[in-house]
Amino acid sequence: MSPRMQLSGPARQRGAIGLMAALTLAMALMFALVVIDSGRLYLEKRSLQRVADMAALESATRGGDCSPGSTATVYATASAQRNGFALPSDGRALNVACGAVTLDANNFRVFAVDPAKSEAIRVIASHVVMQSVAGGIGALFGGAPAGATLTLNATAVAALPPPLASLTIRSAALTFDTSKATITSLLFGGLLGGNVNISAVGWNGLVNTNISLLGYLNRLKIDLGLTAAGYDQVLGNTINVSQLIQTAINVLDPGGTLGASATIVSLQALKVAAGTTSVVLGNMLHVESGTDISALAVNLKAFDLIEAVVQLANKKNGLVASLPINLAGLAQITARVQVMEPPQLSAIGNPKTAALAPLGPNRIYVRTAQVKTLLSINLPVLDAITPLVNAVLNLVAPLTNTLSALLHLDLVGVIDSLTCALGAACDTPEIKLLPSPIRIDVALEAAGAWSYVTAYSCVSATNKSLTTNTTTTLIGLKIGQIAPADVFGSATVPPTNVVLPLKVIDIGVQTCNRLLFLPPVCYNHRPGIGGGIDIMLNTSVAQNANMPHVYTAPAAANLPEINQPPFYYAFTTNNIVNSLSTTVSNLGVNMYGPSGSIVGGLGSILSDVTAALVNAVNTVLSPLLDTLINTLLASLGIDLNKVEVGANLSCHSGRPSLVL
Repeated sequence: MSPRMQLSGPARQRGAIGLMAALTLAMALMFALVVIDSGRLYLEKRSLQRVADMAALESATRGGDCSPGSTATVYATASAQRNGFALPSDGRALNVACGAVTLDANNFRVFAVDPAKSEAIRVIASHVVMQSVAGGIGALFGGAPAGATLTLNATAVAALPPPLASLTIRSAALTFDTSKATITSLLFGGLLGGNVNISAVGWNGLVNTNISLLGYLNRLKIDLGLTAAGYDQVLGNTINVSQLIQTAINVLDPGGTLGASATIVSLQALKVAAGTTSVVLGNMLHVESGTDISALAVNLKAFDLIEAVVQLANKKNGLVASLPINLAGLAQITARVQVMEPPQLSAIGNPKTAALAPLGPNRIYVRTAQVKTLLSINLPVLDAITPLVNAVLNLVAPLTNTLSALLHLDLVGVIDSLTCALGAACDTPEIKLLPSPIRIDVALEAAGAWSYVTAYSCVSATNKSLTTNTTTTLIGLKIGQIAPADVFGSATVPPTNVVLPLKVIDIGVQTCNRLLFLPPVCYNHRPGIGGGIDIMLNTSVAQNANMPHVYTAPAAANLPEINQPPFYYAFTTNNIVNSLSTTVSNLGVNMYGPSGSIVGGLGSILSDVTAALVNAVNTVLSPLLDTLINTLLASLGIDLNKVEVGANLSCHSGRPSLVL
């Protein structure tokens, strides 16, 4: 090998290795700076994110809002400061906003700012930091000036569980005395298809005892051996009514030590009468799927719960409860009752989705039962009422010409006319009261009341509202002669709701002879040939519809949280049927001719008899209708003049979570 080649090779290799070492060291230093710089920024960002997360969660948990005073900002700032994020401070800022989380067109969650809502709270924490050594090196190559700063931002959105609202409906407070207890026992027994005998003490015990809906459903799950989470299964299953009543006993007497108490004895009696009828509990208790367990902590009166179960059973079994009643000294009174639509006592759900479609699938809707009631009453002897008898006798003369035209007869109004006084046979009207007993039927179809949520507001726990719309209605009231089959129908024939006039005065014709001053001799009586005078009442729908009410806070009693006793607002209606005896005063009195058609133009002629007849019937029915029907409806949870709707609203029904 030549000397030249020996000198050039190794020397050049040693120089290359040094250069590579220098470059490698420079790169290592640069990477180290990048790692240190990015690590510092990462830790700064992570610390800032932790501050934002904690601030958003605390503000949401404590119920912060953006109303005047902005408690959301106060709570978030306090949280940030406790976590080492000093405020106020140069280079540091905390921005807090209230609103709600919605879905965009791509179904991604986005935060929408709305100071009037506090369903979600967004916190943006910002911190100005130095750009670091790496930034200075970057400035050598035309980047930002050395020593420049950058702003780190961290955003956190804490969303609360959806708001939760509850409605509960009931009639006015009911207190039982002996007579009411007897009627209610007969009524409940008839609806169930068995015999019930419960004292006033027992009924009042049920009225004055509260039962937790949450405790009841939990115990029912145990009694049925259900293990699935939530309450969809227990509300959707078909359950024997006797089991539902037994579960109420288990809740009220978990230790089995109150078996002798009037309340438990009453429940046992109802359980025996229940038979084998099965119902779906969800038809009277609506709980929106996925509702938090704490939302079910609503107290109901034991009477309301059992009453609803009994009505649900009657709707299922289709029985018509028939009960004989002796009231106000009247005999042979028969009341028949059937539940057409069972009640929905309580409804729990999200008012936000309910307000979008108040009567849609997510509605928060409650109602009392819709029932049909038929009273068949034997009136006392009407001809014993002197004013009515006199009024009927006074009809003979003024009706003579009318009857002559109707019957195409030559009628004589007075028997002592010249022709009749000479002994000739004379046809004359014979108008008299029909003999007793006269049965009068009163049919009442009551839809009761319903209420549903139409709007809500959740600015804060002390600034919230729930708007409801309530309707109280009477479908129809009929008085006359009514067949039970026309009211209730049968399994194969639907009801026709036909009401026939009640004929109380018969117009006939008789032939009389009279010689001078001797008493007349009448014969050839032809009753009904001239028709008669009838009474009938057939009302159309009467209702107080769309009565809005806004339940508001800060008065805590006016809109309590979901797990507290509801606040009841009484909707007093405008006298739909304040007194059924008052309604009887509007009885229609008409005269019917031989063909059955109404004879017109008799207003003045019938005025006296109309007044006397209405007064006679009203005197008999007044104590009966006001006492009996009001007691029946109250026992069914229906009060046409007053209904109470309870409300609860929790703007924050659980713990918040980070969603963005």
